[in-house]
Amino acid sequence: MTDVALRPSPEPAGLATAVASALGRRALVLVGMMGAGKSSVGRRLAARMGLPFVDADNEIEAAAGMSIPDIFEAHGEDYFRAGEARVIGRLLADGPRVIATGGGAFMNPGTRAQIAERGVSVWLDAEIDVLLRRIRRRSDRPLMKTADPEATLARLIAERYPVYAEATLTVQSRDVPHDVIVDEIVAALATHLGVARPAPAAAPPERPQAAVNDGQHVQKGSAP
Repeated sequence: MTDVALRPSPEPAGLATAVASALGRRALVLVGMMGAGKSSVGRRLAARMGLPFVDADNEIEAAAGMSIPDIFEAHGEDYFRAGEARVIGRLLADGPRVIATGGGAFMNPGTRAQIAERGVSVWLDAEIDVLLRRIRRRSDRPLMKTADPEATLARLIAERYPVYAEATLTVQSRDVPHDVIVDEIVAALATHLGVARPAPAAAPPERPQAAVNDGQHVQKGSAP
């Protein structure tokens, strides 16, 4: 259920498409906690770079024929994580694209190794208050169905952030327009991949301006 990227925006897509070219056959993989903005930022990033976008959680649900909460309830987290690792491995093998992963995917050592081999990872690092505001808007987070969601989130952050820090790049996710985060990811990728920012187009030469002398128009700089 891969989402085909929208037409890239004309500016600053020049740098973004140069970054996409520099990735070669590698995927760009977004990692981070639930609520970090991996899917919403990922869609815009893919459009900017002219790449397909895919949400790994959507692919898992399509493969299983059931929702992630239902997978957790029917089969447990270990079963889900095994399927998640298989799906991400397949997505990485499918060529260059932007992949948004679930919050626990990068915790799997085998998945991290596959991402390091076949992709470039970007951690969307978010503060706990930002995550809480976003997570409370949704009710489909199986790991947050606890008596104290804030304490659960704090525990997950303590466990996961040291591992997320192994990602190739880190960009701060915060309450700014998504395109700001996209710009920062593109800039960080350009630096990492050694992609030079395209030179701005040269301005057209100025046309000579007419000057007025005793009621007659003459070219600026010419004798009256």
